[in-house]
Amino acid sequence: MPSPAAGVRTEPMTGAHADAVLAIYQAGIEEGNATFETSAPDWAAFTEARLPAHRYVATTEGRVAGWVAASAVSGRCVYAGVVEHSVYVHPAARGRGIGRRLLDALIASTEAAGIWTIQSGIFPENTASLALHQAAGFRVVGTRERIGRHHGRWRNVVMIERRSPVVLPVRQDRAQQPHAETQPVRAVDRPARRDSQRSGWVRAPRVHAALYFLGPHT
Repeated sequence: MPSPAAGVRTEPMTGAHADAVLAIYQAGIEEGNATFETSAPDWAAFTEARLPAHRYVATTEGRVAGWVAASAVSGRCVYAGVVEHSVYVHPAARGRGIGRRLLDALIASTEAAGIWTIQSGIFPENTASLALHQAAGFRVVGTRERIGRHHGRWRNVVMIERRSPVVLPVRQDRAQQPHAETQPVRAVDRPARRDSQRSGWVRAPRVHAALYFLGPHT
């Protein structure tokens, strides 16, 4: 029996895909749980904000069925290995494994480039996207409550990230404690420390980095 993603191929996103990419973006926006944005940008603004080496489209029968793209989170060199991503699938192409194929392509390209963290923000109502990202190795790191207004109502945003096991060395203290990340930390275990780079700002992940996906997750 063929896999759900049979006949799907991924390839680097180029200007030839512009109309289809922006149309899929706009479709996700209009459905209401993809992003705080209310309309897709033009191609010049879209492409300027995204890293050329880390953006892909998925095609079926020669048509663009979805896309994924990453953006830098900061211009500071210490955060050169951290990006945020967006992934969108055409409404008619959902449930076929396309979202996962796109995430896998992005993970492969970012790890090859030495990027150690991919992060994003997802509306909590977008449960299919959360499930997809969890299956692809992302974890929830927190929820920003009532962080922005969307069509007149306050929305929460779930923050997710994937830390590359290929690029980022495993901490030896946590290697001895498989469940360390899930254990509560007491205040006495977290002594205050000076931040020598306190004046630096890192942009928080944008919610439009989240997948908009209806129906069964891929």
